[in-house]
Amino acid sequence: MLYQEVFKQLESVRWNMQDDIPWHTFDGELLSDEQALTIKMNAITEWAALPATEMFLRDNANDSDFSAFMSIWFYEEQKHALTLIEYLKKFKPDFLPTEEELHAVRFKFDSAPPLETLMLHFCGEIRLNHWYRCASDWHDEPVIKKIYSLLSQDEARHGGVYLRYMKKYLKIYGVKAKLAFAKIGLLMTSSKRSSKALHPTNLHVNEDLYPNDTVQSKLPSPGWLENWLDKQIKFSGDWEDKVIKMILSNLSNLFGIPLNNKKDLNLYRKKLAQGT
Repeated sequence: MLYQEVFKQLESVRWNMQDDIPWHTFDGELLSDEQALTIKMNAITEWAALPATEMFLRDNANDSDFSAFMSIWFYEEQKHALTLIEYLKKFKPDFLPTEEELHAVRFKFDSAPPLETLMLHFCGEIRLNHWYRCASDWHDEPVIKKIYSLLSQDEARHGGVYLRYMKKYLKIYGVKAKLAFAKIGLLMTSSKRSSKALHPTNLHVNEDLYPNDTVQSKLPSPGWLENWLDKQIKFSGDWEDKVIKMILSNLSNLFGIPLNNKKDLNLYRKKLAQGT
């Protein structure tokens, strides 16, 4: 069981919202309404850890180890939302999300294969880590810069824990797990061909609600994410290359073979499917 080790590891590095954020250094001249709106949207997006956790617990009902980890992941992701909300409450109260806006992102996700979902969220944590690092660079106001830095570090640690579970499942499920991880890895490294950001909150999750079945579609400004990435924080091709490189590097270590690009990954996936 990984949960006990993971709990100790994450407990030892957990930051405190009151003590580890330099609230007193806030500089109002360095925060625009435009920036405050993006903070609001990220707060609501983080709140979507609630339906994601409900999905994880439902689809992993036979796995108490991973389900127990959800208690940590859910707590820390909700703390992210709460910290961003606290920032707005202190400094830009007109931009506080309402309870109705937060509740709007809580809707049912369709069931999906747990291994594929795990890989999807592993890649999502890597991408979000880089988004938040880029966002921290974009902001000049020191408090929000620190908050995004802390959040990015949490997302990196979450990705590391997901990877540990992937290694565990590789031993249990063998080729089945490899195929699932390679399949989703190929999707998530094809981001430059996609017209939208490849993150779990931006993918369709409920067939009955399609096309309004992404977390982002439930936000007050559904199109904010692409604008934030492309025109505000300017998450350029160089940043996206870092995401792709990180995904491929981790899969290389996981599978024990060199994967230098998406082509290598696709070839490996095909060999797995053919049983060669």
